[in-house]
Amino acid sequence: MPPVRVLPNWIGGVETPARATGTLPVLDPATAETIAQVPLSGPEDVAAAVVAARAAFAGWSSTPVGERARAVRRFRELLARDRDAIARSIVREHGKTLDDAQGSLRRGVESVEFAEGAPALLPGSTMANVSRGVDAELFSEPLGVVAGITPFNFPAMVPLWMFPTAVVLGNTFVLKPSERVPLTADHLVRLVHEAGFPPGVVNLVHGAKEAVNAILTAPGIDAVAFVGSAPVARHVYATAAAAGKRVLALAGAKNHLVVAPDADLDATVDSIVSSAFGSAGERCLAGSVVVAVEPVADALVAQLAARVRSLRVGPGDAPGTDVGPVVRAEHRDRVMSYIRVGEEEGATVAARGTIPDRSPGFYVPPTLFDRVHPTMRIAREEIFGPVLAVVRVGSLDEAIAVANASEFGNSASIYTRSGGTARMFRERIQAGMVGVNIGVPAPPAALPFVGWKGSSYGALAATGAEAVRFFSRTKVVTARWPSDPPGAGGTSPMH
Repeated sequence: MPPVRVLPNWIGGVETPARATGTLPVLDPATAETIAQVPLSGPEDVAAAVVAARAAFAGWSSTPVGERARAVRRFRELLARDRDAIARSIVREHGKTLDDAQGSLRRGVESVEFAEGAPALLPGSTMANVSRGVDAELFSEPLGVVAGITPFNFPAMVPLWMFPTAVVLGNTFVLKPSERVPLTADHLVRLVHEAGFPPGVVNLVHGAKEAVNAILTAPGIDAVAFVGSAPVARHVYATAAAAGKRVLALAGAKNHLVVAPDADLDATVDSIVSSAFGSAGERCLAGSVVVAVEPVADALVAQLAARVRSLRVGPGDAPGTDVGPVVRAEHRDRVMSYIRVGEEEGATVAARGTIPDRSPGFYVPPTLFDRVHPTMRIAREEIFGPVLAVVRVGSLDEAIAVANASEFGNSASIYTRSGGTARMFRERIQAGMVGVNIGVPAPPAALPFVGWKGSSYGALAATGAEAVRFFSRTKVVTARWPSDPPGAGGTSPMH
């Protein structure tokens, strides 16, 4: 077999070998085959990227906003040209099905489309005569150098949430993708340079923990955006904030799907299965706990169990695959350990899917637990795999209490035919994204992707107008403009 390539960093518009010598293999989760090597960049590599971004900032921030928006549009057009190749790259390094990959890329492109129009959303206003002869003006300006640390589960979508909006507002950017899925990020940054962005506007540094920690403390970085697990999000937020940076850190989730007795059961089961088992459960909006309000539970569990047994598990690019592999062997082992925990805690395995025989891939059988108590670990902790727990309750009040007891508040959904029930749920549920008869309530790109409680650290959100606020800062100018004294004529340059 020929040696696999070692991915370069992209610094100042140039492919740059990492100064650090260590690498990690990039694996195809369906086959365990090594498809590339990713460098474990260190502080020197991060510092070089920051120097390039800082050097580019003065020219880029003073570039007319319309020109910046046109560069983003050219980038979007290149994404459309390469959409099939990018989707297949996502499948190859992450493992999700091709449909899932294409769908996530479309959501990322929506964020790029939003970024094209973001300049129109920049806050700015004038208040005349706030005092005699005094006017006040509010301007929006870029922050400077922004870093994005992105997760393995959405190799294209999450980076596309971040850097197009950041750079269209005049910032420069350092991207640190997950070391598990670096190939898609490499493709995206190549398109950035093909689109004609000046060198240093978008930089790419590969790596793992050492690169992350260097970013969090680098003096030349003004803001950090992060998406990932709860423990790492807390570390990112605390460390970067202590270093004086603006921080947005999106964290874990334990999303509850409440099924009312009047729900349309067939449509509800379709929605729940898609939510819980799509992308092998490796997404922060995956439904992971069904709260069944009696007397709906028996019928609901029977239909869910039949569907779970019928799910086809296999390579993401194979026709008819419903559930692909999880990303790594260690993650497979972690999810399988939770399945064992559920059994040990006394939950009932209502259904267990099958996985390919003798495959070297990282497959987990889709698993449905019934009669789960809300205090069990499988009901409380983020599993991030194709595992669904059913909690049975006697009332809607009890269902909302179960969901609100979670330390997380990313999303929650209700299935009902009643507008009054849906309205009450919307008002009382403690989650940032709420679905009504929708299992994955992901907002459109123009609205904020916002988690509550332990699902988000920072005051703002990742997309929409709140992202514009995160990637910019305001300046207020208060000015006195005295009138010409009587008889002075001609003292104004306008005369």
